[in-house]
Amino acid sequence: MRRLAGLIVAPLLLLSAVACGSEDKASDSASSQGGLPAITAGAEFGQKPTLAKGEGEPPKELKTEVVSEGDGATLKKGDQIQVNYLGQTWDSDQPFDTSFGKQPFDLTLGAGQVIPGWEQGLEGQKVGSRVEMSIPPKLGYGDQDQGPIKANSTLVFVVDVLKATTVPKSAKGTEVAQDNIDLPKVGTNTDGKAPSLTVPDKTAPTKLVANYVIEGDGPAVKKTDTLAVAYKGVLWKGGKEFDSSYARGGAPVSFPLSGVIQGWQQGLEGKKVGSRVLLVIPPAQGYGDKEQNGIPANSTLVFSVDILSASSS
Repeated sequence: MRRLAGLIVAPLLLLSAVACGSEDKASDSASSQGGLPAITAGAEFGQKPTLAKGEGEPPKELKTEVVSEGDGATLKKGDQIQVNYLGQTWDSDQPFDTSFGKQPFDLTLGAGQVIPGWEQGLEGQKVGSRVEMSIPPKLGYGDQDQGPIKANSTLVFVVDVLKATTVPKSAKGTEVAQDNIDLPKVGTNTDGKAPSLTVPDKTAPTKLVANYVIEGDGPAVKKTDTLAVAYKGVLWKGGKEFDSSYARGGAPVSFPLSGVIQGWQQGLEGKKVGSRVLLVIPPAQGYGDKEQNGIPANSTLVFSVDILSASSS
């Protein structure tokens, strides 16, 4: 099972060299005029592209060209977005990854789910646009090999922005009584800040708990949905926090419900969008008898989860 900090099922986009750089946006409709590799086939939005190899030395800073501009909403941090993409390295004409012809890729912009070059290059673009980006190593995978991508590679992506949803900051709805003294208590603030999460000095439940803290009025979550959530996770034993979207800048996180631990899948399916949910997950539906990135083996996990939006691919 994977750690919740790595929820997205797109290994080559999961992340995290931290750096900053400048952005050079151009509105040229011909992808080769701005110095980036030419799109040699599938040039139209929605078509699977092919790219030529880059010529000369790659740009040292992030370079972004709008191949074709859409007329939809402008992307901003916190938006849940869906894209198709193709990626290759500057010195190759063969892709290392693509979603074209497969499943579109969902993410929340600004949540740190993808490499910094994506975060910076997509912010401010419009839904319906095709964008080409050249991403230097410091905004990509740096000096580490990443699967087929060699260390210190400049990355080139063609990205079609399919849709975007503005995600609320917090659950909102009707507070539900938390009167079971044997269960954790979750704060009911709706200001977008992390709620309190207090674990009692009791024996942990042996079965999954999935209770409303705040009941929203949105549609019921389906197991095939992609969700945007804000969450905090602590260990039942000792109440130590081990993961939190609030601690990473507060932007919500997007993930397909089918791609996370069993306790999340079973606990969130059927719950209403807009709700805050307490999850208490026994080891068998969490990480079992394996230690996971600081989470001890056989740990009971406690989460507060705000279900902010849900979309079907």
